[in-house]
Amino acid sequence: MTETMPEAMPDKGSAHIVVLGNEKGGSGKTTTAMHLIALLLHEGARVGSMDLDSRQRSLTRYVENRKAWAEANGVNLVMPDHVVIPRSDADTVSEAQAIERAAFESEFNRLAANNDFIVIDCPGADSYLSRLGHANADTLITPMNDSFVDFDLLGRVDPQSWKIKGPSVYSEMVWESRKRRVMRDGGKIDWVVMRNRLSSLAAKNKRRVEGVLEALATRIGFRLAPGVGERVIFREMFPSGLTLLDLRQEGVEAQMSMSHVAARAEVRALLDVLDLPMPAARADKLVAETAPEAQAESASSSEEAADEATGSNAG
Repeated sequence: MTETMPEAMPDKGSAHIVVLGNEKGGSGKTTTAMHLIALLLHEGARVGSMDLDSRQRSLTRYVENRKAWAEANGVNLVMPDHVVIPRSDADTVSEAQAIERAAFESEFNRLAANNDFIVIDCPGADSYLSRLGHANADTLITPMNDSFVDFDLLGRVDPQSWKIKGPSVYSEMVWESRKRRVMRDGGKIDWVVMRNRLSSLAAKNKRRVEGVLEALATRIGFRLAPGVGERVIFREMFPSGLTLLDLRQEGVEAQMSMSHVAARAEVRALLDVLDLPMPAARADKLVAETAPEAQAESASSSEEAADEATGSNAG
């Protein structure tokens, strides 16, 4: 890798930093980031968000679509305090990194002073800005499609024995970020790998991916989390900027299908696994308001799973 690893970092204060990172595009980083942002906002937390991919700007466009839809429909949707950090086109690497670092630190410090959480969406490639994001993580979420193509960025596997041969490029970068974090302030990065676009079928490849992920998790120290299934509804929501957490809000006209209910249960399950440090008052709100709904969604999700097994699922 040609990108250098950042040294000293800005002061994040009491804000908890959640980073969505993976060096492969199409893994569901932006969808996961926006749904996590919406869920935290709906639970009363103050949330800042940073888009470090100024070329694709996927999270930024999601937020812009959300603002435009809310204004056009007269609906007061919860919004993050959002910024996008541009990648510098300076002539030299050192100059470009200095410019990017200054922009990152300025916005990071502002967001940290005013929010409970900062959710950072990293580009699907190795870059200085991506490493800045990773170096500041308290919680690192790495979404991956349930395939060996995505797994290859985490670890190398023997195709005959299916045993782990060693960590791969992205895992090595995370390892370096963790070491520097410990040296800097004694802090830890809680690394969570989530398997997205899971099939409902118990295929042999699915079991093999699960097996090597569990082996690699033990070896290099990450937690496994269930992600979200392959559902059309996630792609359909992007133009409006809506999330599954908005569909019951007054003014949002949407029919809740079984697929919607099951997908929202998956999003809430992710928050449970992440075990983020919700501020006390907001944590009480989360327990009081979501427990009954979570039970209903769990039942609905089980019903949908039965539908999928017979091939009748529309999601």
